[in-house]
Amino acid sequence: MKVLVGAAAAVIGLVLVVTLGIMGVVIAEEDASATETTDGGGGLQGVPSEFRKWILEADAACKEPAMVPSLLAAQLYQESKFKTSREDATSHAGALGPAQFMPSTWATWGRDADGNGEASPWDIGDAVMAQGRMMCSLLRQAKNSGYPGDVRALALAGYNAGWGRVQEYGGVPPKSFANGETYNYVQIILSTMSRFEGPGLLQVSGSGRGADALRKAATRIGTPYAYGGGGPAGPSTGFCDGTNGYLSGKCAANSTVGFDCSSLVQYAYWPKTKLPRTAEAQYGATSDRPVSRSDLKPGDLLFWAHGGSGFIYHVAIYAGDGNVLHAPRTGRDVGIQPLTSAMPQGDYVGATRP
Repeated sequence: MKVLVGAAAAVIGLVLVVTLGIMGVVIAEEDASATETTDGGGGLQGVPSEFRKWILEADAACKEPAMVPSLLAAQLYQESKFKTSREDATSHAGALGPAQFMPSTWATWGRDADGNGEASPWDIGDAVMAQGRMMCSLLRQAKNSGYPGDVRALALAGYNAGWGRVQEYGGVPPKSFANGETYNYVQIILSTMSRFEGPGLLQVSGSGRGADALRKAATRIGTPYAYGGGGPAGPSTGFCDGTNGYLSGKCAANSTVGFDCSSLVQYAYWPKTKLPRTAEAQYGATSDRPVSRSDLKPGDLLFWAHGGSGFIYHVAIYAGDGNVLHAPRTGRDVGIQPLTSAMPQGDYVGATRP
């Protein structure tokens, strides 16, 4: 069940400068050039074959980093359990089809995506593509809103209750709204996304803490870097501290929803391994378990400091095949890069295994 939405957003970039704690020394990250591979977390599994093609197509049509196939799949499962009959997929409120569109909302988003001559909320292709368009617009609106929390949560709340309710509450409506319907809707979908996540461009084999953390981090490929943003619950707006987070003299971090390098690592390992928040602290918490470069395994943490010693200014996750997955710096997105060019080679400190 859903209402209406608008859209407008901008991805903000700036040059990252890292302040050397209480010593007051300013360290500017160099621009390490490399080709990034991103797929938005890309893979899909566990959905009926008649839905798979359309979910992947709807995902590909949306350029918002927060859009991934598993988000659409988990949402469809919550809306209709992938059912398409008029008996099973008509709600008491009058929402129709596998994506549960109200007639008024369908008038805005519905199109004849499958080319059968009719735009119908009962046609799987039409419904899923309309769902994707609406969610993509909501994700842009959420990113541009400045409201705290995961943009996916905000977008899902807008889909369920209408963006006006998100504006009314300045975020996801609380449990007290509509007997918790929207709050629970958001929580259920976000918690079941992993059920539908399949292999994307980043293939992660094996099991254990490291592999599991890498898989989780890979679902955030394409998410913007936000200085001071992100944490165990997901991406969030960052902040400016007098030195960091500015673009052309204006604070940009506080309007960018994303991760920085260490919050991505913290998010990836949480809650099985509760790492501290900063790269420096993460190195301190894991340095008693060093790993040689020749023995790296997926999920290992890699650290950099200027000149290879002193204050740790960057952390990344080893992704296998000589690559790392990381949040590089402001103006860039979470992505995959070769270890040799992710950061200046002379700054490489070493690796640890949480």
